[in-house]
Amino acid sequence: MGRSPGTEEIKEYSDFLNRLADAAAQTTLPMFKKPLEVTNKGRKLGLDYDPVTQADRQAEDAIRQLIKGRYPDHNILGEEHGAEQNSSSDKDRQYTWVIDPIDGTRAYICGIPTWGTLIALNDGERPFIGMLDQPYLKERYMGTSKGSYLNNDAIYSRTCMEISQATVSTTDPTQFFSTPEDAIAFGRVADKAQLVRNGYDCYAYAMVAAGFMDVVIESGLEAYDIQALIPIIEGAGGMITGWDGGTASNGGQVVASATAKLHEQVLDLLNS
Repeated sequence: MGRSPGTEEIKEYSDFLNRLADAAAQTTLPMFKKPLEVTNKGRKLGLDYDPVTQADRQAEDAIRQLIKGRYPDHNILGEEHGAEQNSSSDKDRQYTWVIDPIDGTRAYICGIPTWGTLIALNDGERPFIGMLDQPYLKERYMGTSKGSYLNNDAIYSRTCMEISQATVSTTDPTQFFSTPEDAIAFGRVADKAQLVRNGYDCYAYAMVAAGFMDVVIESGLEAYDIQALIPIIEGAGGMITGWDGGTASNGGQVVASATAKLHEQVLDLLNS
């Protein structure tokens, strides 16, 4: 592969991510806490209900339009409109924008502000910059190898080293794990934790990065659910991998922890 993006390039993409977040918020905010028509996309994770709204689709449309106008040779992967291949096969590096216009649609339709717009830029090897925007709370998280930030202020994960002192979270322990075995594995970690708080979708990862929670455990994720959160967690000093310790970029079983030592303990419990 080619060179890694430099500081000036990262600044360029950070500025553009802010523009994308503003455009998405112009759609999502006016519809939030308003009556919405909700469509069921079908079966997911053993449930017969996977909701989507006009806000999801219109926000992704707005993001895609801006990307194609600014970077027409970049690829796009989004939850609502799938993959779009724009890079020629002979290009040195295959940039892909990875989009979840509303991560936490269930929270969105319930009027709960733990949803977020997730956007990452993957350089063909990894997501090297990621953003979570929660416009109702006016919180915008950005992460790169240079650090992670909330509204331009640096944030850091906690120094929690022991699961017995940790706050642990998952989106839904009763419905959102891929298998019953995955739910049991989460329970092994939760049983050892000091505090368990569930139901926050992408916002829980932001709380790990910002130093308010320590562990998030999920399974059954897609790439667009997690890629934007990887640079945010890592830039804040935390760790995020699959349950097998490998990359989390493809989704599936994912765990994020505040410290490397804590992460090792969590992986041991998940795989015991």
